[in-house]
This record gives sequence, C-alpha cells and structure tokens, in this order.
Amino acid sequence: MKYLLTSLLFLLATHLSHAGEIIVNPGESLHEALRKAREWRRTNDPQCQGGITITLKAGRYYMNEPLFIRPEDSGTEDSPLVIRGEYRSVICGDAPQQHTQLFPREGMERMIDFNTSDRTITIPTPPKEVLEQCEATLSPLISQLSTLNSQLSTLEMVVHQRWAIAILRIKDMKVIGDKTIVSFMEPESRLEFEHPWPQPVIGGERGNSSFLLRTTERRDGIEQLIIVDGANYVTFKDFQIENTCWNRPLHKGHVTLQGGFPLIDAYKLKEKEGLPWDSGLENQAWVERPVSAVTVRNAHHVDFDGILFHHLAATALDYVDNVSDCTVMSCGFEHIGGTAVMAGSFAESPMEVHRPYTHLAERCKNIKIHSNNFLWCSEEDWGAVAIGFGYVRDCTISNNLVANTNYSGICIGWGWTPLDTGMRNNHIINNKVSDYARQLYDAGGIYTLSNQPGSSIRDNEISQPYPAPYATNYRGFCIYLDARTDGFTIENNKTDDRLIRRDEIGDNHPGPNLIFKQ
Repeated sequence: MKYLLTSLLFLLATHLSHAGEIIVNPGESLHEALRKAREWRRTNDPQCQGGITITLKAGRYYMNEPLFIRPEDSGTEDSPLVIRGEYRSVICGDAPQQHTQLFPREGMERMIDFNTSDRTITIPTPPKEVLEQCEATLSPLISQLSTLNSQLSTLEMVVHQRWAIAILRIKDMKVIGDKTIVSFMEPESRLEFEHPWPQPVIGGERGNSSFLLRTTERRDGIEQLIIVDGANYVTFKDFQIENTCWNRPLHKGHVTLQGGFPLIDAYKLKEKEGLPWDSGLENQAWVERPVSAVTVRNAHHVDFDGILFHHLAATALDYVDNVSDCTVMSCGFEHIGGTAVMAGSFAESPMEVHRPYTHLAERCKNIKIHSNNFLWCSEEDWGAVAIGFGYVRDCTISNNLVANTNYSGICIGWGWTPLDTGMRNNHIINNKVSDYARQLYDAGGIYTLSNQPGSSIRDNEISQPYPAPYATNYRGFCIYLDARTDGFTIENNKTDDRLIRRDEIGDNHPGPNLIFKQ
C-alpha cells in the first residue's frame, strides 16, 4: 500500500509539472503559443498553477514580426511564464546587411581635411577602379531615390572619431588631382559638421583621423525579435537568438554622441556658452536609443538564463525604462553589432543629454549581469560597448568575461555631472576584461561617468587596452574615471601599469569622494 501511494503521488506530481506546458515545433507560431498561455491566464485555467512553460523544440523559428509579450502575459512569483528551448532551438530574423569595403582594401586611410564650413571631407584620391565603382553606385542611387529596391547599394564613408564612428551616406565626390572632396546626404551631414564632439582630428600627434569607403546592401530587414512591455515574471531560458538587421544607417546615416547613441539634433553654443548647471558647456545634443533585438520596458523580474545572443546587428538586449529586479545569467553574447546589454535611461529625446536629471536612475534598478561571456561586441558600431548602463541604481555587474570590443568594455553612468542624480550603489565586481579599444580610444576596460555614491569597482582583472591602430593619441586606460566620476570605492583590481586615468584634462576631474584601496 505504501509503495502504491508513493507511485500515485509521483504520477500526480509529474502530471502537474507538465500541466502548464505548451509545446511548439519549428514551423508553428510562437505568437499562437503565447496567445494560448494568455488565455489560460485570462480564464484562470488550472494549468497556470505552478507556472506556464512554452517549450521550443529543436529547430529554427523565423520571425517576420517581434514576439510581443504584454501585461496580460505576466506571470507571478509562484506562477511565472517560462519560454525555454531544447538543444539547438533558435529564434531568428534576417541576416544583417552586407558591406563591401572599396578603399582602402584593408584597414583605414588617413583623411586630409575636415571642413565644417563647406561640410566636406577631403581624402586621398582612390585608385581609378575604385572611383568607377563609386560612380556606378552613386548614379542609380541618386536617380532612383524614390524607388529604391534591394538591387541597389548605398555608398558610405565610415569615419573614425576617437571614441565614436560616423557612418555617412555619400552624396558627391569631386576629384581634384591627388585629392578628392566628398560631400554627404542629410541629416547626417548637418549633424556631423555642427556638433563639436566627437569630430575627426586633423594634425593630431599620431596623424589625422581615418576613414574607409564601402558599399552596403540596401535592404531593410527585421530589427526586433522580442519585445517585453508591461509583463512581469517572465524567464527566457536555454535557446539562441540570432540574425537581426540595423536599418537606420541606410536611411539617416549614423552620427553618434557616445556609446552608440545616434544624434537627432546637435550644435555648438556659439554665443555665451554655458548653462546654469555647467558654465563651461559648449554643446547641446539630443539622442535616440539604438534599436535592440530584445527589448524590455515597464517590467520587473524579466530574466535571461542560458541564452546565446548571436550575430545581432545593433543592441542585443536592452532594459529600457521602468524596469527592476532582472537578472542576466550564464548567457553568451557573440558577434554583436552594437552594445550587448544596455540598461537605464541615457536621457534620450525629448530630453537634452547634458542636463543633470534626478528622476531617471530610480526607473532602472536592481539589474544583475552575472557570469556571462561577451565576445566580439561592437562589430558594426565601433563606439558601442559590451555592457552599457546609463542612469541606474543598485545594479551589479559581476563575474563576466569581456573580450574583443572596439571601444570600452563595461560602462556605467551618464550625465557628465558631479551633482546627485540618484545613481548610487552600483557595483562592478570580479569581471575579466581584455582586448578592448581595438579600433577606438579614449576608452576604458571599465569606464564610469558622474557621481554614484556607495558604488564600487573591485576584484576585477583588466588587461592593457589593445593598441588601437588609428588613434591620434594614447588615451586608453584599464579603469577610466571620466567626467566627474565620484562615489566609487576602487579596490583589489588586477591591472597593469596603465591603471587608472586620474590626471584629467579640462573639466573632466574626478570628484573628492573616490576611495582607492590598492
């Protein structure tokens, strides 16, 4: 009798553990599976007890629109929504657009002049065969702007700008002997030449800034695969997310302020520069947020466990706004075009980015990024980073491996201000960072901005910055305390002789409340 009772209890437990499971096979709709789970919630179906699991059988799930997880899809602490995969299950979109580099054939070339009045860049004249390819690309593009199709390519100049790049669609090229004057389309032409930071360096101590010419396949593809908006207690587990496009440069170019954030308006203050909170401020800028393959907003307890983010053309995972108590653990981020994990506000439009905002950090808190691998991030936008946190509080970035990024590795903070903005209690602990600043400079393995009381940087291992081949000076540091960094305790980090940037230039002085214990 005892054996029979034990067997019956086992069978009952097994039955209940699978009662809330929805199986999806390749070719079937993830949207329909999510709708089924939503209806169980709506009708209070007994199968919700203990949680609902949507299981993706092995295979590829091609998306032509994002999977939109709504407030009605929310789980609870006792009954979460879990979307999990079996071995080799992949949610995927379109392969990123293809680039063909024309000049130089490898690497970059130094520019001759950057003219803010004429809004032109002068470069060494490319070889005749390259000019012919450029003309063949420009002619149909200009004549068919209203009827673009997938057969056309966009001719672009990628410009090295110290801690950022610009992607500029070329409008015209005028050859004058061994020099060629290049002009550009709008809006990127206005943004590139009106905003003072960053701009290319001409006559720097290691030579002029660099550029390359390339064609890019003019094809819009899907950019977003999953959007969580207003849903709580959702876990994604053990599958792969890959292949998204990044369409913005095809239509607007890409001129950034920092960290991959595209400018939508920007200019230099020409008269009586300075504002009440910063008397030395010389520029105004408004930015928009880069698109992300996976977006989370207005949510709490949205976790990622064992997910491989792979070959995504812009941001991989973004905790945008009004988010808390989320964990990213045991995930891999490989070959990411932009930033791998982003969190918190960066004062996107309509806000001007340089104001010392006090209400934003509270809207992104208790985010944990733990035991993940970040390899080859910022491949499309070299100014992006592996981990980029803006206005946040009570966040922890720990035990991660970061390698092979083109700008900085782990970045936290925004605002360029010594004032109290609500950023506080942020911790960067026991991470390993190597081979950063591969293309750009003015970078750090760990990079911080502004005042963040109660925060720490400790027990990290950080290599020297990679010797960026096109830098115009040597500004790269293991730990970069930029623009009014304050409130950190910096302790027991394993670095080399380029430990910390403290001999600041201009108005970027760290604050008085930094504690160094090493």
